[in-house]
Amino acid sequence: MKDKILDKLIKEEVKRQQKTINLIPSENYASSEILEVMGSVLMNKYSEGYPGKRYYPGNKIYDQIELLAQERIRKLFNLGKNWHINVQPYSGSPANLAVYFSLIDFGESIMGMRLDAGGHLTHGHRVNFSGRAYKAIQYGVDLGDGLLNYDEIERLAEQRQPKIIVSGATAYPREIDFKKIGKIARRIGAYHVADISHIAGLVSAGEHPSPFNDCDVVTLTTHKTLRGPRAAIIICREDLADRIDRSVFPGIQGGPHNNQIAAIALMAFQNSQPDFKSYQKQVLKNAQILAETLQDKGIKLVTNGTDNHLMIIDLKSLDLSGKEAEKILEQAGITANRNSVPGDMSPQNPSGIRLGTPAITTRGMKEEEVRQIAGWISDLLLKKSKPVAVKKQVDILCNKFPLEY
Repeated sequence: MKDKILDKLIKEEVKRQQKTINLIPSENYASSEILEVMGSVLMNKYSEGYPGKRYYPGNKIYDQIELLAQERIRKLFNLGKNWHINVQPYSGSPANLAVYFSLIDFGESIMGMRLDAGGHLTHGHRVNFSGRAYKAIQYGVDLGDGLLNYDEIERLAEQRQPKIIVSGATAYPREIDFKKIGKIARRIGAYHVADISHIAGLVSAGEHPSPFNDCDVVTLTTHKTLRGPRAAIIICREDLADRIDRSVFPGIQGGPHNNQIAAIALMAFQNSQPDFKSYQKQVLKNAQILAETLQDKGIKLVTNGTDNHLMIIDLKSLDLSGKEAEKILEQAGITANRNSVPGDMSPQNPSGIRLGTPAITTRGMKEEEVRQIAGWISDLLLKKSKPVAVKKQVDILCNKFPLEY
């Protein structure tokens, strides 16, 4: 029997996505083929363990799928056999926690970027498991220019001697110098863990410096700039493979989600095609145009621009809170999430808005459309235009670039 209520809700969500300009940098649109794999019979099987070492029978095909996913990820990031790949983490946060769990004991210290500076909850924030089970040391950015100060990171690391240094961010609009952080970690004998969840697509396409020569472990999610399923991957030095694998299973997870792993394999296949690099280049072009146009119209950005796929609007001079700006934009059919800016005291009342270009680029929007979108954002936040009037224009643009499902 068909569930009419749920069916109606799903159709409403499809309509919302079709009629919305999505500027949330952590979101994207998976292909219809990936959606099909995610909803396939592969979700029916338990596969606790790893290929060739399962705790359930009937896993011959799933072993092949998991090995295929690992090998395709290896090729996507151009990795040698000295790197081990675990494709079982359910999502990015469990992946990070599995890494900490494998490398150090509870109560030992990790060092990561503060939330207001652009770091993630799992990089040691006090409300997260990473900041409660471990002694968290947090580094920030210069309040003047919003940039990482690697000399200060080095000073802090030498003073506090963390066991793990985490690089990577969830809201930092500039390139990260993994080489410098790797040198700091080696100097004090710490593990260097690079979380490239946001920039993984850029890294795989050669559009952002790679961390692999300068770290011990890399974690990444597969849905942001990679346009895959909601899942995660841990890539580590071969000598850490057993520890990482045991930490994922049986350490913090049970049976892997086989439909996710198959979708990762398909994602890696899709992203090995020539048009994926073109897509990443356009993501960067669109981000540059969005940042430049917003600033030309008088909107201040943290670090005064971007090197990657995202940017942060600093609302302090506009007498608007992040919550207020987010609501105004959403009423006009533009989704962009409220976000802390450097110096904010509480993530509950942030002073910024985070914007990104992966999703609109997937829809096929380019420079002309991005300038139009920047104009609407400026009209809404600076000129106080009525959201209902802008929404009509947003609908017209969205209709020109329909989603494929």
